[in-house]
Amino acid sequence: MIKNMKTGQCLKGGFLLLAAGALFVMNGWAHPPHSHEDGRKIEFPDIPGYRTLKTDFHQHTALSDGNVWPPIRVAEAARDGLDAISLTEHLEYQPHKKDIPHPDRNRAYQIAKPIGKKNAVIVVNGSEITRDMPPGHANAIFLKDATKLVTDDPVDAYKEAGKQGAYIFWNHPNWVRQSKAGTVKLTDMHKKLIADGLIHGIEVVNDSTYSDDAIQIALDHNLTMMGTSDIHGLIDWQYKVAEGGHRPVTLVFAKEKTEAALKDALMNRRTVVWFKNTLIGREEFLKPLIQASLAVKKVSYLKDSFIAVVEIENNSDANYVMENKSDFALHGNADLLHFAPHSSTEIRVMTLKSLTTFDLKFKVWNAVLAPGKHPEITVKAEVK
Repeated sequence: MIKNMKTGQCLKGGFLLLAAGALFVMNGWAHPPHSHEDGRKIEFPDIPGYRTLKTDFHQHTALSDGNVWPPIRVAEAARDGLDAISLTEHLEYQPHKKDIPHPDRNRAYQIAKPIGKKNAVIVVNGSEITRDMPPGHANAIFLKDATKLVTDDPVDAYKEAGKQGAYIFWNHPNWVRQSKAGTVKLTDMHKKLIADGLIHGIEVVNDSTYSDDAIQIALDHNLTMMGTSDIHGLIDWQYKVAEGGHRPVTLVFAKEKTEAALKDALMNRRTVVWFKNTLIGREEFLKPLIQASLAVKKVSYLKDSFIAVVEIENNSDANYVMENKSDFALHGNADLLHFAPHSSTEIRVMTLKSLTTFDLKFKVWNAVLAPGKHPEITVKAEVK
């Protein structure tokens, strides 16, 4: 049985659970279709020691090549429940400059920041260094003055960002316009920038694209994993929010909701990326996030049987796709299970004898630790 905690409605039948869950996963969405107006905010729990902050640090407005004015980005972020954003306008690419001349590259930030404050959205000053490969494109955020990054030599732009104490991440390294095969090439220039502390992160997700190569580079070179929308039009149109879609975001595990805490978390690689119902990140943060999302609410035995009925509540936006790896077989399902977002799911476990406590082990298929590697978690069931 699945119980939706927002509506109180129950759905019966393991087949319905599996079929519905598979449909949502195949379509890449976290939620079934609904009006989404009152439930569109992206929701994930805090993890021990940290707040889970939802961020999108790669966005554009009409002050570079986007199609909306900066306040729209703040409004979208507030509706999506984001904690922080950055309007990373292209430093070098300014296609609207005849209509909207603005020599100050900080202008989008200046417009958006006070509006963000009114809406509890932190707006971080940032810009996109927009160059051919190498080094390609990169975002520098937590800047003091973006205009100073307008230089002839791209490396000088990175150096100026570093001088300002910025956090710098490599954008869409698998972009087909700069990599026809969609692979990621780590050049000598990139290696030098990383060694010099001038690249701190890399987008493993950008808009609708995902890169195993970028994940491996992040692991090999100790870079922060990032996921961003890189939005130019409207979030709702691009990600079909009304039909249950969601923008890609970086979940940042910070000690508090401040700019300083966000920067500290990013510099120390405390992130998980949320993309098309998939979570991507390092084990030390990904597993606690999944564990915090799932809670055993009730365990009891069917009358005159050794079949334990375990009710597990999922308080996150993820539609978890999990494989039973326990010592126990299941009585009502095959080994592949779906734990729908913001719902309770019952599973029946064949314990073979009456137990007061037992562990359930699962492999989480829609979570990624490294290319081809998925985390395993343990859920403790206790009969009360």
